[in-house]
Amino acid sequence: MKQYKIATIPGDGIGHEVIPAGLKVLDAISGQHGFHLVCETFQWGAGYYKRCGEFMPKDGLDILRSFDAIYFGAVGLPDVDDTLPAKCFTFRVRKAFQQYVNYRPARLFAGVNGPLRNKTPRDIDFVVIRENTEGEFVQVGGWHQPDSAEGMATDVSIFTRRGIERVAHYSFRLAQRRRKRLTNVTKSNTLIHSLAYWDRVIEEVGQRYPEVTYQKMYVDNAAANFVLWPERFDVIVTTNFLGDILSDLGGAIMGSLGLGPSGNINPEKQFPSMFEPIHGSAPDIAGRGTANPIGAIWSGALMLEHLGEPEAARRIVESIEHTIQQGILPADLGGTGNTVEVADSIIHNLQES
Repeated sequence: MKQYKIATIPGDGIGHEVIPAGLKVLDAISGQHGFHLVCETFQWGAGYYKRCGEFMPKDGLDILRSFDAIYFGAVGLPDVDDTLPAKCFTFRVRKAFQQYVNYRPARLFAGVNGPLRNKTPRDIDFVVIRENTEGEFVQVGGWHQPDSAEGMATDVSIFTRRGIERVAHYSFRLAQRRRKRLTNVTKSNTLIHSLAYWDRVIEEVGQRYPEVTYQKMYVDNAAANFVLWPERFDVIVTTNFLGDILSDLGGAIMGSLGLGPSGNINPEKQFPSMFEPIHGSAPDIAGRGTANPIGAIWSGALMLEHLGEPEAARRIVESIEHTIQQGILPADLGGTGNTVEVADSIIHNLQES
């Protein structure tokens, strides 16, 4: 029987509720498909920082390196500086393991009353591919005499040919497998050096995929189109910062950020990839049992697909859809189902199918 080593990091807040729910689903599907997940849990995050002064132990990356994938909840607490979780945990993991693809699908499930009137599941089904290790979030910059009248601050974006090319190839290949449309979301009319270079390299790569219809769209126009005509999109490739915003907008037009999954992917599998829901730690509702587990469960399906179990991944997503159609909805979708009930319904649908 095939085995995959999974590092499980619930993190903070509702991570301690949605990740166990996701693990129950993963355990159910693995038994049906002839593989086994060997999971080891690490209690790292903002809570660990409060106890130990760091978000993970000094050898944390070395520990994670030996795993096939990382299944992650969320990180952050109200009484911990909110600049630290990204700097000390998520960015460290993404960069150390060359997780240069941030993969965030958005689709409207039948049975969800999304916020866009007259839009159906046929209209909202796209993937935002966000460059995940360069761009605007490299944290190169600083403050100069911040308390003086001449105080100033800088953040420098970095775009390399290698970084742009590799995320572009991934995106065009994904478009080949989907509906053969790719949109490059940019702002090169005002960021005339960095994003003009981004556009140039994306377009050069696109010439190697003539079967994929390519278009360039400025981010302000893209945001409007997400709301007005989401059916225009198939695969979107964009920068770290722009993708961070647009992928949450994608989650919103699905009906709730609680539905959204994501993968921080090293496509070459030289390092473990990390899979997490997009909703954050939500400490205000932690411990109530009302958190939506679907984003975490769908993230688990993305993890299985990455590991080489596409049929198991497909069945999880189908079972999510069946649960929603049956009206078993968590509170953020207007229902009364708690975290465990929603996960158990998905497991039931897996068994029935």
